[in-house]
Amino acid sequence: LQPTHIVTQDQCDVCAVNFATVTEAIAQLTDSKPQVISLQPNLLKEVFADIERVAKTFDIDPQSVLAKLKQRIKKIRTKIENIDPKPTVVALEWTEPLMGGGNWIPELVEIAGGRILLSSKGEHSPYITWENLIAANPDVIVIMPCGFDLERTEKEAQILNNHSDWKNLKAVKNGQVFIVDGNAYFNRPSQRLVDSTEILAEILHPSLFNYGFKGKSWKALTV
Repeated sequence: LQPTHIVTQDQCDVCAVNFATVTEAIAQLTDSKPQVISLQPNLLKEVFADIERVAKTFDIDPQSVLAKLKQRIKKIRTKIENIDPKPTVVALEWTEPLMGGGNWIPELVEIAGGRILLSSKGEHSPYITWENLIAANPDVIVIMPCGFDLERTEKEAQILNNHSDWKNLKAVKNGQVFIVDGNAYFNRPSQRLVDSTEILAEILHPSLFNYGFKGKSWKALTV
């Protein structure tokens, strides 16, 4: 192909090839010396900055795209600003072992009108013990395993039933456990994180938001 540019990531060595692997492969496979654009955002503003950086590399004005994305976020913030108390949320990025949703996920939950537990904004996904989860006892649990679509997530989530305390959790008792298509939305730092925020808004505040994602990109988990 002899590309002039290659866009890659240096966010996670587990879910995708890392920067060092890409540069090594380029040295072996091409003489074109392409410009490598490596992305490593941890927050929504950094995703927006990456969109701007990539656009400017190709001499494209990104402002209209960014303005639309930011306006969608603003609409959500405006609708939920007076909600108090906000539901507590645990986002699970893996089920065995348990891992919380890190990086941008806590920020998306906050924007969508939730209060994140067991994860910190801008920090990598943490391992969670069952004792931590039981003690947190969130109002809502959102399951978003990295790299899995909705169908695969539904299968993987069933393993949670094997733990004796799972059905004692408030979210489980109240039917507030949800699965999402993490592979298409939550796991990837792109403009789709705005879609992901809208999905969370639908989940957390169904009386306020209806973007049409329900049943396609997320649904309640049958336990």
